[in-house]
Amino acid sequence: MLHIVKLCVGCDSVDELAEWQRRRLSAMRKAGAEAKLVHVTRQAPRRAGFMPAASSIYWIIGGFIRVRQRIEGLSEIRGADGIVRCGLILDPRLVPTDAYPRRPFQGWRYLSVDEAPADLEAGDQEQPEPSMPPAMRAALVELRLL
Repeated sequence: MLHIVKLCVGCDSVDELAEWQRRRLSAMRKAGAEAKLVHVTRQAPRRAGFMPAASSIYWIIGGFIRVRQRIEGLSEIRGADGIVRCGLILDPRLVPTDAYPRRPFQGWRYLSVDEAPADLEAGDQEQPEPSMPPAMRAALVELRLL
């Protein structure tokens, strides 16, 4: 089984991602649309072992995988430009994980079950947000000092 790992661009904390997603769902409800989280990507996952209903997207925030969301399914989304893209339909529940350093990259990557960080146990506190600026933390991770 495979998962997906993706940079969470524009969010500096798990709380910020959760708030952004809450606002998005609220706006959909107010507009009378079906409220579901869909992350749109150019390419659909195709590698053998990727099973949408059994996979998650692991979000990299501040240079670390910090949280995951279960993928409920895939959908085709045709943009205004006529190009068909892949929509990852996400469960709204964010599951905190052990912090695991990852270098920045474009797009998304596959993540094997063996490489995926463990979920934090119920009652565990999420590891504190890094006290240093994300750019500094990313530079130290790149230098393999963290």
